[in-house]
Amino acid sequence: MDEKERILQLRRQLHEHNYRYYVLSQPVIGDMEFDMMMHELQELEARHPEMADPNSPTQRVGSDLSKDFRQVEHRYPMLSLANTYSEQDVAEWYESVSRGLEGEPFEVCCEMKYDGLSISLTYRDGRLVQAVTRGDGVRGDDVTDNVRTIRCIPLVLTGSGYPREFEIRGEILMPWSVFERLNAEREAAEEPLFANPRNAASGTLKSQSSALVASRRLDAYLYYLLGDTLPADGHYENLMEARRWGFKISDGMRKVKTLQEIYDFISHWDTERKQLPVATDGIVLKVNSLRQQRALGYTAKSPRWAIAYKFKAERERTRLVEVTFQVGRTGAVTPVANMEPVLLAGTTVRRATLNNEDFIRSLDLHEGDYVYVEKGGEIIPKIVGVDTAARRAGAAPVAFATRCPECGTELVRYEGEAAHYCPNDAGCPPQIKGRIEHFISRRAMNIDSLGPETVDDYWRRGLIHNVADLYDITPADIDGGGARRKSALKIVQGIAASRAVPFERVVFALGIRFVGETAAKLLARHFKNIDALAAAGLQELTAVSGIGDAIARSIISYFHTPANVEIVERLRACGLQMSLSEEQMAGMGDALKGQTVVISGVFRHHSRDEYKAIIEQNGGKSVGSISSKTSFVLAGDNMGPAKLQKAEKLGIRIMGEEEFLEKLKIKN
Repeated sequence: MDEKERILQLRRQLHEHNYRYYVLSQPVIGDMEFDMMMHELQELEARHPEMADPNSPTQRVGSDLSKDFRQVEHRYPMLSLANTYSEQDVAEWYESVSRGLEGEPFEVCCEMKYDGLSISLTYRDGRLVQAVTRGDGVRGDDVTDNVRTIRCIPLVLTGSGYPREFEIRGEILMPWSVFERLNAEREAAEEPLFANPRNAASGTLKSQSSALVASRRLDAYLYYLLGDTLPADGHYENLMEARRWGFKISDGMRKVKTLQEIYDFISHWDTERKQLPVATDGIVLKVNSLRQQRALGYTAKSPRWAIAYKFKAERERTRLVEVTFQVGRTGAVTPVANMEPVLLAGTTVRRATLNNEDFIRSLDLHEGDYVYVEKGGEIIPKIVGVDTAARRAGAAPVAFATRCPECGTELVRYEGEAAHYCPNDAGCPPQIKGRIEHFISRRAMNIDSLGPETVDDYWRRGLIHNVADLYDITPADIDGGGARRKSALKIVQGIAASRAVPFERVVFALGIRFVGETAAKLLARHFKNIDALAAAGLQELTAVSGIGDAIARSIISYFHTPANVEIVERLRACGLQMSLSEEQMAGMGDALKGQTVVISGVFRHHSRDEYKAIIEQNGGKSVGSISSKTSFVLAGDNMGPAKLQKAEKLGIRIMGEEEFLEKLKIKN
């Protein structure tokens, strides 16, 4: 056997061993033998670069090369499911399906609802060619390189009978064991902890280093097959075929016919799910027949043929150790309950937010109390009650902080607000760092080469004290004596590139209290430059549609603070966009004034985000769902069938891309 034949043989064998170990949990060789085969394959591939294959088992180790994710349109939109929380709601859904099928018998496939990151995998000729996240349901991030590192996802299918091209969807998960180990490592390194396995899985899959993804040992379950030539009409039957092809399909699945069988399935897994190695938060019910699924169709947001039943939150009792206080970027002070560790929904819980002083008073919380803790939606721990019968004699009520725990400034509580604030916004470290993190975020200045850990590092080293300091950083300041020159250059280039970010996002990035993305757009388009905005009085500000008294007063306060004015002037001197561009000014008009537009489909000349901006610049409003108030639908190719059906039912006009551009006199 020559070396090229040996490469192909090793690949086949290693794919098989991966499948047996990670999907079937039935390994037939030991780790050492597997590693020796992998090492041999790596050496042979290095000698024969002409045999390179992105689906080789050697590619599962990932790469440290950083690459941005490109956006990909889904061939089939990834819709969310309607949620239900009671057996009565399940019964109503079951009856609505029966009515929709006009009494025709139907089967329901009951499945576990895994709590991870939705993924869509495309296979062609039995090989993985693309992996895309859910994104906004219409388009997502291409994370193919990272997904190739997940051992239970087949790179090359086994068996036969699979369609030439198809899509399979599922959930990327981080097992509880990996999650606990990862957080323990982060805690030891004094890094921020992941809130839950879903966030950890999502953050991992979005990493720019596929080597890091490989090291995190993500898992995956696949649960839906799409394509033009599927093996069967039955959803359950298709998944059984997919299991033969090498996919990891949940054993927590059953095909039933009656409501009582559904209830029995829910009851069984409400207890048994606690034994699973990954997070779950409910049950998914799907009409099994694909033909019947098509007949039932979709609402504007979800399929009529499927529903998610959410389990009730778990509750446990534990002791309150102490209440500490955290300061956010706006100066809001949040009390946090630190408790004796308790196992809840698969994770060890030690902390829970207490919201504000009023919430603490409503609980009648005392020092050392035994408290009842739940996870809202199985994710966020919260205290829902106190065991007053177990309260020790003489325990004092929990006292809310009177001074900032970070800078010592006396706290204030503004009229009509529940939160206490630290007013020292110019000198309180968490507020300053929080504003910098907001400034660099994707929807603001989009300096994606920086992150919270980097901001904290630069702050500790004295490199930055406010957002304007970012533009003074040089590669020599951060390259570690030349050891990280490439990384330093990328960071400085990312900061420099943010000078081109449009004015409306600069307004949002400033972090003015109460001024979110929408308000920033309204203000930028009304005042057109920073000087006019800074000089505006209360009456002029509140005259802008959508700007209320609280936002207006916050803007006035911001621009009457000398430290803020100084930062704005420094940002202007650094070259940031402090006014609408000539192109934006030219593109503004009132051709769509008072009109509400829904965007659907795939477009040739502009992206969906660009069309949203064009609509808003011309006085219109872009919304996500169709209603009787919709003026028209801007439709591209592959318009969503649910939206098309609803538009036709309500008599809403469908306008194509070319007609829309002609209407606004925009050249293609």
